[in-house]
Amino acid sequence: QTTGSFKLRGALNKLRSLSDDERRRGVVSASTGNHGLAISHAAKLLGVGLKLFLPETVAEVKKKRIEAMGVDVEVRGASCDKAEIIAREFAARTGRVFVSPYNDWDIVFGAGTVGLELAEDLARFDDVLVPVGGGGLIGGIAGFLKAVRPDARVVGVEPETSAFMAASLAAGRLVEIDERETIADAVAGGIEPGAITFPLCRDLVDAIEVVPEALIARGLALVEARHGRIVEGAGALPFAAMLRAPAKWAGRTVVAVVSGGNIAPERFRAVVGAPR
Repeated sequence: QTTGSFKLRGALNKLRSLSDDERRRGVVSASTGNHGLAISHAAKLLGVGLKLFLPETVAEVKKKRIEAMGVDVEVRGASCDKAEIIAREFAARTGRVFVSPYNDWDIVFGAGTVGLELAEDLARFDDVLVPVGGGGLIGGIAGFLKAVRPDARVVGVEPETSAFMAASLAAGRLVEIDERETIADAVAGGIEPGAITFPLCRDLVDAIEVVPEALIARGLALVEARHGRIVEGAGALPFAAMLRAPAKWAGRTVVAVVSGGNIAPERFRAVVGAPR
């Protein structure tokens, strides 16, 4: 997809929903990279000014691509949720609209078009495995599919080093956890208080699978070996879930939502090793 992930769906939907006055004032956003690429592309297409905050954990390949678009970029915050707080404060001070990577109905509705395409393209499926960060993608997909394919299971997948949604659902409220580095950098970071995605996941998502880093790496290698495609760590999360418990998915029609492919070649090779 354009910009290398699903994120353009929500970014374009959000910017197209703004009033003429809001577009003239410009927007502010924060991202680990994929949303940043998408909102940068959408802003350029529509002629909307953009100030973008990136966390210190942003992948260098994504940062360079965003900067190449001529966007006003500032790197601040130890994680994406911290960069979002800084971005919201900046938007409030400057009178611009803040565009969340996930905590926005227009963003969620845009991401939900993935579910629309699945329902249109596939006559049947039993399970849909979806990478989970802030929950916008899975919230949109589940919101649509539970209305048109209620028997299909929508299952999220998170890295065990950054499983904020799984921990929050287990606690019945949004919680903080001790986060560690993950190959799946696109889904890293916490979930902001009051996020609309938490009740969506609580009410509509059937389960959350939590997977170790070693299986994410195996998932990356598997996609390259079987399909000749290089995907990023977050995009390999559904395959990591299937590798973790193959018997759970045996005999079922499983859709793996590969959310993005923005990974530097050298980073990919460092994770999976030489081509097989």
